[in-house]
Order: sequence, then structure tokens, then C-alpha cells
Amino acid sequence: MDEYSCFVDWDKMDMSAQSQDMKELTCTDFHELKQLARQGYWAKNHSLRAKVYHKLISNIPCRTVTPDANVYRDIVVKIIGKRSSSSLPLPEFVDNSLIPTYCLNAEGVGAVRKIILCIANQFPDISFCPALPSVIALLLHYSKDEAECFEQVCRILACNDPSKRLIDQTFLAFESSCMTFGDLVNKYCQAAHKLMVAVSEDVLEVYSDWQRWLFGELPMAYIARVFDVFLVEGYKVLYRVALALLKFFHKVRAGQPMESDSIQQDIRAFVRDIAKSVSPERLLEKAFAIRLFSRKEIQLLQMANEKALQQKGITVKQKSCLLMFQQNVHLAVHAENFKSEIVSVKEMRDIWSWIPERFALCQPLLLFTTLEHGCSLSRFYSHSEGHEPTLLLIKTTAKEVSEAKDNKLSFFGTGECFVFRLQPEVERYEWVIIKHPELASTSSETENHAQPASSTLSSSSIPSDPSDRLSPFLAARHFNLPSKTASMFMAGSSECIIVGGGDGQALYLDADLNHGRTSHCNTFNNQPLCSESFQISILEVWGFRD
Repeated sequence: MDEYSCFVDWDKMDMSAQSQDMKELTCTDFHELKQLARQGYWAKNHSLRAKVYHKLISNIPCRTVTPDANVYRDIVVKIIGKRSSSSLPLPEFVDNSLIPTYCLNAEGVGAVRKIILCIANQFPDISFCPALPSVIALLLHYSKDEAECFEQVCRILACNDPSKRLIDQTFLAFESSCMTFGDLVNKYCQAAHKLMVAVSEDVLEVYSDWQRWLFGELPMAYIARVFDVFLVEGYKVLYRVALALLKFFHKVRAGQPMESDSIQQDIRAFVRDIAKSVSPERLLEKAFAIRLFSRKEIQLLQMANEKALQQKGITVKQKSCLLMFQQNVHLAVHAENFKSEIVSVKEMRDIWSWIPERFALCQPLLLFTTLEHGCSLSRFYSHSEGHEPTLLLIKTTAKEVSEAKDNKLSFFGTGECFVFRLQPEVERYEWVIIKHPELASTSSETENHAQPASSTLSSSSIPSDPSDRLSPFLAARHFNLPSKTASMFMAGSSECIIVGGGDGQALYLDADLNHGRTSHCNTFNNQPLCSESFQISILEVWGFRD
């Protein structure tokens, strides 16, 4: 036993991996700390972990006036008095969250509620923070007393480093993080995402549970290891671990019938019982094997999602806002409002599940169809101009093998673009240059050849402020690409449109919009393409209506 054990029920604590011979942690180098955290260095000794937590949290940059242990001692009697903390209602900002007991004794369980109530008194600006009970419960295992735990939690909440995001404290931040997680699942866990779409009417509702998986369902031995790394590396670690949980869920449960009527309940149950299938070490190993976007790029994506929610008026958790949010997400593709000659309502909803979450809030708007507007590429451009992003649907007929060679092109599109097909089976193709940047041409000839040469795709077709609606991943520098045009997804001229897809997939549309080709080669290097030709039956362009 040690001085950090007053709230711990040692009968519940797994001590099998504990070591008494651990040296004090003296390093301050970030990269060394990161490696030690990932390796679980201080997880092997309860007292050492407590001291490391105290050190890491003490180094968090905070607001000038941040409540400390003395403040807690002053206010706890006034707020709680002689009443039992279990009889006092918790603040609304914890949103009826689970209050995990982990390995706390009875005194520790009561202390969680007391600290939550005192934090509510000192942080009136917190409006939504469902992760808070779990963080307090976890830190109590490594605190000398309630006051010390209170001070450490306050420092986490009062962090004022704009580059160091820790815990969501508003509904806007929380909901945008759920949308961001959905975007990351769509990109990095496509098999799991496909399962979610198949078994759930509301995919975003499933992904809105992602923080609960970590701060609620995950057992003590696992969340403590996650928290070790979180205090060193920050919020991105949470996305990594949640993605790894979803990957393991899909791997273990794929092909098996659902255990309940809700995929949400099945995932929660899997996370609670994760020890049956995955060790903490294996979970972290999987999490850090994911080649995730950089912290800056994730922050940009989060900001874009926050802006989309603000534009929809969804900033606080109110029934009216939630209802509107659900209607936007669930009914964006509604049977009464949607009509396409190419895809069904169900197919369009499946497509909608692939697009970035901030655009999935919008309803589809038909901009152009060859049945009404004819087969003119210039008319195609004029009807699509000013709309960003767009969805292009093509219904094809006969196929034949042919060759094509590109003319001078204008380039556009971002890393969130993709190619897909619905028949004979549903397939989605990633952006090839992100997956294989070595395919991007580096020669000066290609650079000169790729300059915009047609006024048909003028700069006026791109919003003056791309940050308003476009992907945050606009520049070649994000992906170490050799040129700006190499980072673009599409190309066009007065004679053709080329849509570059992943795994070498590409579409080539002729100017008459009656014929097209698919290719399995790099499209943007002015080389002859051996391709498969098809005849276009119907072509539709859809925009996004707020």
C-alpha cells in the first residue's frame, strides 16, 4: 500500500503486472516521454504512475486563475454540507453519463460526485462534458485526497494552450468531435463503417458513442493505459484508440448475428468485455499502427465540422436543436423529397454515409441531368458552377476496350473526393495520390502541361474563401506531394472531364457526355491510357442544400 491508495479497493485492482523496482521518472524530453508512455513504463507501479500523473498535469499551461486544492477545501463544506453526495443531483453538463467506479472503494465513489459538484461551482462556462466523471474517477485512484484530485482535474479543464486540446466542455465541441470521428472511421475503418451503415439507421448516432466507449465502458486497466499516453500526446490519442476499438469489434463480430437489437449496445458490450479478446498492449499497438492525419489536419477538420454545426444553429444541447440535428442527419435523403433516375433512396443514403459529416447535414439538390439539360459539357459546367462540393452519378450501358490521351487540363478537387460504383457490387475507391504519392509526376513537363488552359473551369467556380466549405486538406504540403496539381483529384477542359480515383481507378468523360472510359492507370501524366469504354445512359450532378 502507498500514500495514493485511500480511495482504492485493492481487491478489484489487478496487481499481477505490478513491479516494486521501478525507478523514478526524470526525463523531460517529449519523444522519450511518448515512448515510455506507449510502452507502459509507469503502468507497472501504482505509486510511480501517481507521481507521473501529478508531474504531467502540473506542466499543463493553464489560465491565470485556476482553482486549486485550497479552493476545494474552502467550498466543499458549503456545497455539500452534511448531506450525502449521493442525494445531490449532478449538473446537467455530465448528461446522465455513466459514473464508472473502476476499482474505487465506497469512499472513492462518493468522492467522484463531490468533486463534480465543486467543479460545476467553479466552472460555470462548462455546458457539456460527459467525459468528466470518468476522468475524476480515474484520477482518484492516483490522488492522496479529494482536494488533490480536484486540482488536477481543474488544470486539465483550464488548459489554455490552443494547440493542446484535452476534454470537450461544450456541446458544440463534443458534437463536432463525433462528426470528426465519423469522418475518420469513413476513411480508416471502411469495413467497419460498411457494417454500421448496413445495420444502423443513424450512423452518426453510433459514432456519437465514441467517447463513452473510452470514458465509461473501457475497463480500468485499459483506460489507465490510454490516459497515460493521452496526458503526453493529447486528444488525437483518443481518436486512435476509438478507431482501434471499432476495428477489433468488426474483426471479432464480423459475420456473427447481433447480440441485441442495437449495434450501439453491441459495441458497448464488446468494449466492456474487451479483455476476452484484446489485451491493453494489443489495443494500443493497433491504435498507433493507424497512419492517421496529423494533429493540425484533424484540428482543421474539427473546425470545419464546428462551423457546419454553427451554420445549422446547433450549438447547445436542447431538444429543438437535437431534433433539427437528427432530422438533418436522418432525413437528408428523404423519400418524399428525393428523386433520381439513377439511384434509389436507399442507395443515395448509402452514398450519403460516405461523404464528410459536415456535408451530410445538407440535403441533396439536383443541379444537372442529361434527361432535362441535354448532353452538353459546357451546360454541365454552367449548372455546376459555384456549387462545392458536388456528387456526380452516371448510369452506363455497353462497354468496350479503347485508348485515350488527355488534352490540357484544369485541376480541382481535394483529398476528401472519391470514386464509387453501385453495380454489380458497392465499391468505394480512395484518392490514389494520398495512398500512393509516388504516382504524382515530378517532371517540369508535367508541371507545364498541367497549368489551367481553359476558361471553362475558371477560378470563379471556386469559392473565394475555401475554408467556408471545402476540405481542410487542400494543399500539396499536407501530403508531401511534389506539386499543387498532384494534390488535385479531378481535371477538366472543354473536351473532357477526368475523375482520378484510388487504386488506379479513374473516369474519363467525353465532351458530348454520351461516352466515357474507366482506367486503371495514372491519369494525370499525359500518357496513353488503356481503358474500358462505356456508353452513358443518364448523368446527374447533385449539390448540397443547407
